Amino acid sequence: MDNSKGKDQRGFTLWFTGLPCSGKSAVANRTAEMLKEQGLKVERLDGDVVRKSLTRDLGFSKKDRDENIRRVTFVAKLLTRNGVAVLTSFISPYREVRAYAREEIGNFIEVYAKCSLEVCIKRDVKGMYEKALKGEIKEFTGISDPYEEPLEPEILLETDKESIEESASKVIDRLKEMGYIQ
Repeated sequence: MDNSKGKDQRGFTLWFTGLPCSGKSAVANRTAEMLKEQGLKVERLDGDVVRKSLTRDLGFSKKDRDENIRRVTFVAKLLTRNGVAVLTSFISPYREVRAYAREEIGNFIEVYAKCSLEVCIKRDVKGMYEKALKGEIKEFTGISDPYEEPLEPEILLETDKESIEESASKVIDRLKEMGYIQ
């Protein structure tokens, strides 16, 4: 595949946020595929993967969640600065730390994977919500820990009503409107 288009591309970060099991990773993965098909340089930073490497020393307290996002922000900033399309998938439940990421990264596009709690619970193949509802998991976002919805995301996906393909296409269309891709 000719990747010459990627040489002079403008870097940006798509910051996918939402409740656990809201579809963030699925839509980000499909969006990444679509961007690669256009010849762009793309990197994915996914919460589950990053937790096994870059932030494996952190737990799920507010302090640790903020540190998790601070580290991811640093990596996303470096990649964005070097002309890469970065797609992150993190619950990132607190507005304050998302605002920090926005300010640090620069070309930051907040993508809110809005999904009802009921649908998230139905999608949960790991049984995390069930454990959280029984009190077996403390500080679980959406149950015993808050999720602060984005107030003005650049992209709003209704992942409980849209297919993965529809949501990813919405992201691509918005990137075109914003001038990040052609």
